[in-house]
Amino acid sequence: MDDSRPLPDTIPVLIAGGGPVGLTLAALLARHGVRSLVVEADAGYCTGSRAICISRRSQEILWTAGVGAALAAKALPWTGGRSYWRNREVLHFQMPSEPTQRFAPMVNIQQFHVEAFVHAALRDVPELVQVAWSSRVAGLQAGLDGVSVTVETAQGPRVVRADYVAACDGGRSTVREQMGLQFEGTQYEGRYVIVDIVQETRRPVERLAWFDPPSNPGSTLLMHRQPDDVWRIDYQLRDDDDAEEALKPENILPRVQSHLAMIGEDAPWKLLWASMYNAKCLTLPSYRHGRVLFAGDAAHLVPIFGVRGLNSGLDDAANLAWKLALVLEGGAEDALLDSYSTERVHATHENIAYGAKSTEFMAPPDFAFRLMREATLRVALDEPAVQSLINPRQSAPVAYAGSPLNGPEHGEWTSELAAPGQPAPEALVRGPQGDFHLTQCFGTDFTCLVFGDGSLPHAVADLVTHGIAVLDIAPEADMLGQARLRYGLPGGTASTALVLVRPDGYVMGRWRGLAPEPVLACLRAKGLQP
Repeated sequence: MDDSRPLPDTIPVLIAGGGPVGLTLAALLARHGVRSLVVEADAGYCTGSRAICISRRSQEILWTAGVGAALAAKALPWTGGRSYWRNREVLHFQMPSEPTQRFAPMVNIQQFHVEAFVHAALRDVPELVQVAWSSRVAGLQAGLDGVSVTVETAQGPRVVRADYVAACDGGRSTVREQMGLQFEGTQYEGRYVIVDIVQETRRPVERLAWFDPPSNPGSTLLMHRQPDDVWRIDYQLRDDDDAEEALKPENILPRVQSHLAMIGEDAPWKLLWASMYNAKCLTLPSYRHGRVLFAGDAAHLVPIFGVRGLNSGLDDAANLAWKLALVLEGGAEDALLDSYSTERVHATHENIAYGAKSTEFMAPPDFAFRLMREATLRVALDEPAVQSLINPRQSAPVAYAGSPLNGPEHGEWTSELAAPGQPAPEALVRGPQGDFHLTQCFGTDFTCLVFGDGSLPHAVADLVTHGIAVLDIAPEADMLGQARLRYGLPGGTASTALVLVRPDGYVMGRWRGLAPEPVLACLRAKGLQP
């Protein structure tokens, strides 16, 4: 696993932290031809399942990073889940899904698999990425024109000069600490023991939750199936439980066995890994500090309920990669990186708002919240309208409302799904080589979707000379009508429009008609020269 090459003296981007966010950022930068050095304190991948649920949006990002096939072959897809109060079902939810979509709403896979898949993809581009394991950032000095980073290695300290540093080094970020930066927000008291066990089962893959189950009275318990016959089980501790005692096998095994017996899982099982967690709603006020940028848990910590942690970190990487690349290539001024912080801090505040609501239900912080939760669960037994209050509100892409990069939308539109700042909607369309999904075309370039009424106008095709990929969605290509419907075109196949999509798959602007000048004017107005 170890890359034995000596560290470079200079590098465009030094990435502190070789977890899934840091490795994915390196892979996405490599897609743009940008060299990076990943510095990771550990000798290899993480242990235990850790982050386990990968959203549809994150699957798109990981596909762009080069691990789509490996992820699809290993991960377990799911579309919904069930919640129980004591021994009675109070919720059965389904996430939006349809047969023509490219990815499942969510897949389960242990975090170490994701790290291994991305690292394997990076081995194919050694000229662009170096991963220094068993090395750590020991100090940094940031200036106006770069950052000098002291890296402790097995061979001793080395100083690397980087144009930019991306701090992806987790919730206990060394970079954040050395820069004297502090999180803001709330840390909840409720604690969960996280357990991986291996046991064969025939249960479907879905999110399972129990409130006050007979197997563990007074607790909340979650279960997820993982690849390789692994169950991930999270259960809440009482306020007076001793943390050190709670993690001893002799205290874990009876609680797990009691629950497995209650739900009829009687196959032999073995404990693999255990840890402890408590919910945090914390963020840095800004993710950009000169030439140092923060991503993933180094920038924000959100509750596990709704699985927004790793998924939001991967969205950080997708947002940051194309902006860093464009700045380094001279296609935009350094100020473009300010929009990374603006957009992703906004996303974190939205994730925290949802995560806090879920946490207050899953791990009530006081008697009033516990009383309200029990009342909700009682009523939900007979009133379906109340069941939505139990829904964990799984992770979904955040719209960048008010982003400085949002361009105009001119003309009449029937849907806001593709308004500027929204994630570009998925659609199945047909091309010369067969059917494909629109999201397959995003990830590296600015892309202009051309909703024409026949042949592609020459003026629109000339956008390619300005570095913009052009995708012709003629009426016959949109065979299911999904693209025109979701992008908001009125009037059937006679409607024409241009929609500009950013490299990270977000809509930047949309215009009725087929004149390309407004598209170029939008990019110039934002200081972008792709």
